[in-house]
Amino acid sequence: MANRLSKIYTRTGDSGTTGLGDGSRVAKSDLRVAAMGDVDELNAVLGMLLVEELDDDVRDSLLAIQHDLFDLGGELCMPGHHFIQAGRVTFLELTLDAWNEALSPLKEFILPGGSRAAAVCHLARTVCRRAERALHALHAHSPVTPISLQYLNRLSDLLFVLCRTLNQHAGVPDVLWNNQHKL
Repeated sequence: MANRLSKIYTRTGDSGTTGLGDGSRVAKSDLRVAAMGDVDELNAVLGMLLVEELDDDVRDSLLAIQHDLFDLGGELCMPGHHFIQAGRVTFLELTLDAWNEALSPLKEFILPGGSRAAAVCHLARTVCRRAERALHALHAHSPVTPISLQYLNRLSDLLFVLCRTLNQHAGVPDVLWNNQHKL
């Protein structure tokens, strides 16, 4: 990378705008900035998950996903650039299938929770869904790559399966929804 941030504050955003990677400035309330923020937040929640005790394959997969999300943020920051490749969606699908194969069939809805790692993963899943909605809202006004939309959709599915996988690895049952539970 040629440009590194040596000065963290620039004061250029004090008026409510922010700079994109192509040099343009947009309002901080812009749909593109909202999508970038949601993707960044998702990456941060995955960082929280990575401080938990995880199997090596889970840790390696999550680190690769963090890099993908940083690339996706770059796509959003530089309109017209494409960094996420179709192979990354395939990676998510193959990983999801492998983890799901080891799980018992799901017959009930589950609530977020179980082990601490699974609870953090559920948070990541919900932030991923929000990022996906933000990306679709942006796409309605300013097209983004279909691959980026597919990526977040598959990632939320993968994170759901990972929640169950983390509970299984911890020996903690999933928290099943009970529609009869009333206070």
